[in-house]
Amino acid sequence: MKTAELNPPTVDVKKVAQQTVYSILFTISFTHLLNDLLQAVIPAVYPVFKDRFHLTFSQIGLITLTYQLTASLLQPFVGMYTDKKPRPYSLAIGMGFTLLGLLAVAFANSFVNLIWAVSLIGIGSSIFHPESSRVAHLASGGKKGLAQSIFQLGGNAGSAIGPLLAAIIVVPFGQQNIAWFCLGAILAIIVLLNIGKWYKAHLYQRSLNKVVVADEVHHSLSKKRVYFSLSILLILIFSKYFYMASMTSYYTFYLINKFHVSIQESQIYLFAFLGAVAAGTLIGGPLGDRFGRKYIIWISILGVAPFTLLLPYVGLFWTGVLSVIIGIIISSAFSAILVYATELVPGKVGMIAGLFFGFAFGMGGLGSAVLGKLADQTSIDYVFKVCAFLPLIGIFTGLLPNIEGKKALAK
Repeated sequence: MKTAELNPPTVDVKKVAQQTVYSILFTISFTHLLNDLLQAVIPAVYPVFKDRFHLTFSQIGLITLTYQLTASLLQPFVGMYTDKKPRPYSLAIGMGFTLLGLLAVAFANSFVNLIWAVSLIGIGSSIFHPESSRVAHLASGGKKGLAQSIFQLGGNAGSAIGPLLAAIIVVPFGQQNIAWFCLGAILAIIVLLNIGKWYKAHLYQRSLNKVVVADEVHHSLSKKRVYFSLSILLILIFSKYFYMASMTSYYTFYLINKFHVSIQESQIYLFAFLGAVAAGTLIGGPLGDRFGRKYIIWISILGVAPFTLLLPYVGLFWTGVLSVIIGIIISSAFSAILVYATELVPGKVGMIAGLFFGFAFGMGGLGSAVLGKLADQTSIDYVFKVCAFLPLIGIFTGLLPNIEGKKALAK
């Protein structure tokens, strides 16, 4: 991080605000990678927990629900609070909760202790995401879709790497080896303390110059139409993250049950899917900046339906191929949805980020619990056949207003 970025008095804030600060974007993306990598370790070792504690699929779903609810319910409130009173060092504090949660998971000796441990990780996530999303927004220089994509790329890359590392470190050697991942949390805390310095200096510069940067989209929609549009976006988030829950929590079980692969082989397939999710995330934001976010949302949610509908009826090779295609397409939506939402409600980046990250996590947790119960009552195969229809909800994208007009970023 350059010293000039940390020296408050000598910077032209309006000029800086109109420039994309890539050093900060890639640094906050790296911490997002570490944050989501650490979180992804938990579902990746569900087969280990299932064997050791003799868990049902419903109990596995409850673990995910607990983590996702603690992550989701707090996020909008954290976002609303920090919209009014930004807290630059809260990022490092949030990662501290994740560190404690990982230690607790590594040495948990019962299902109840697992529940308490994952709730600490959820609290860490609820603090991290709204403020880190705001940092990406502040460093975007107006390229908000690109900034969110870089930020989300880190998270999705971490989600992909986490299961792979878990397959190497935890699955062969046991639950207590989760403690090794605490080193990643410590590294993230150190980096986030430096991000906090830049964030604090940036806020100080703005307060000195009293500058308000006019990079927001202005629209003439009524409050009723804004609330309706936000509701449509949340419905789309529901469809995306319910389907993602089937993949992140149960894809390994699906492969083991249907194709009789080993736990480690199933983790490689999960890594390929999550790697595709990371790649698709990087595509969605810049395309939304260029062509309009509504079109990207259309393509991402509804466009993936033919592939999800086909997935339950193909062999192992094509299951792997289709999962990669699905990951690339479906992941391009979130950056576009989040930026579209911040443009619907200008000036409330923390609240919107908290609401949408929180709702996404909540839907992922609820989806995991519901699908786990359904799997116990029917089968994993049946769960994937039902979830295949969820992307058809993308048809509701047609009800969104066009608030962007012609894109004019290619100047």
